[in-house]
Formats: sequence, C-alpha cells, structure tokens
Amino acid sequence: MRKPSDHELELSVAGMLRFGVTAAALVSILGGLLYLRQPHASITRFQRFNAGGPGLRTISGIWQGAVHLDPKSVIQLGLVLLIATPIARVVFCVIGFARQRDRLYVLVSSIVLLVLLYSLSHGFQ
Repeated sequence: MRKPSDHELELSVAGMLRFGVTAAALVSILGGLLYLRQPHASITRFQRFNAGGPGLRTISGIWQGAVHLDPKSVIQLGLVLLIATPIARVVFCVIGFARQRDRLYVLVSSIVLLVLLYSLSHGFQ
C-alpha cells in the first residue's frame, strides 16, 4: 500500500467532514419533522431549563429512543453525530499520518485525540 499524499489526505478528510455534517443535519431534520408531527397539548415553559429525561443523556438511551423514532431522541442523535464528526476527523488524521509515516503529526494528533476524549468523558462531573 502506497503512502497517501497530503492533498489526498486533505480531500479524504474533507469528504469525511462533509459526510458527517450532512448525516447529522439529515438526522436532526428527520427528528424535527417527527417532532412537528406529534400533537402538543401543553405549552412549553421556558422559564426553567428542562434537561430532558434520562433517555436523552446517554448514548444507549438516545440510540434506543431513535430506533423507536422518538423525535427528541432522533434530534439528540443528530447532535451526537455532529459532535462525533470532529473527533472522527482527528482519528482519520492519526490514521492518515501513520500511513504517511509522519511520526510528529501522529504524536500531535494523538495528543489532541486524547484531550478530546478526556474532555468528553470528564466534562459532565
């Protein structure tokens, strides 16, 4: 397998980012349409923040709700996809730089990935 050029790596990362953002937007739009389809008897009060149920706070809860086409879970899945897109970009860059045998960029990208993962896993404490 040959080393990808910088231009090829840039094009593949750009394509992956375009795909991730488009997928997130389409999933969120689908959730919005599902949300608009359901009847709403009560008026939403915005004086107090309501974080949603426990099913909207975990990946497994979001996934289970989205599989059952719960509108809020589908919208939340779109947001999770949007958050995952830049993380996937960093993973993609680590792999691309490793294929190019560029150790410095692999190291820097790996540190960025570790910081991202740490901040996501410890950000809700």
